[in-house]
Amino acid sequence: MLAAIIFDMDGVLVDSEYTYFQSKSQILKEAGHEVVESYHFQFMGTTGEYMWEQMKQEFSLPLSVPEYVQQMTSLRQAMIERDGIRVIPYVQDFVKRLHESGLKLAVASSSSLAEIKTNLAALGLTDYFSEVVSTEEVAHSKPAPDVYLAAAKRLGVDPKNCLGIEDTKNGTGAVSNAGMVCVGFANPAFPKQDLAFADQIITTFAELDAKKLNTMYQKGREPHA
Repeated sequence: MLAAIIFDMDGVLVDSEYTYFQSKSQILKEAGHEVVESYHFQFMGTTGEYMWEQMKQEFSLPLSVPEYVQQMTSLRQAMIERDGIRVIPYVQDFVKRLHESGLKLAVASSSSLAEIKTNLAALGLTDYFSEVVSTEEVAHSKPAPDVYLAAAKRLGVDPKNCLGIEDTKNGTGAVSNAGMVCVGFANPAFPKQDLAFADQIITTFAELDAKKLNTMYQKGREPHA
């Protein structure tokens, strides 16, 4: 029985991926390495530390991982101050509809806890989520299931009764590895992602409600019955 919905944040609640792409491209360019936007797709759904560990090794970058993470964070903050926090269309009303239905709601994100809370407050959604979990609080980042399992535990719900909403390969993998039904969000405005781990794929949150999600959940559980 569907009891809880667990949301990713970046790309599902907020349009923030462009800040990662642009900040990393700028830092790499200044270090003498120009990359195309699609280069960054492989890191969607992972932590800043993981991204820079991989790029430091690939490009033999001179600074430490924490220094690059801090540079990226500073550039991203400047972009957000300039542009404001961009919300994914229709998601605010969608969250409110789910909350009114009685389903438990949580966020499970690779972003920092501080950034998650800041974004939820800016979107007016803080009170709708019972729990917020950051990958920085668990042992392994997505596609490991840790952050989703932690969210389910805090909600007091069996993972098999949870549905996760994600927009990346790593994210959908994390939901699947947690034993949850996964809904992949393929935003038409975003670069196409590999959502093969998703049980169902949607392209908008408009008109989506608890009843429709429950139908998706039931279909996702059919092969395991």
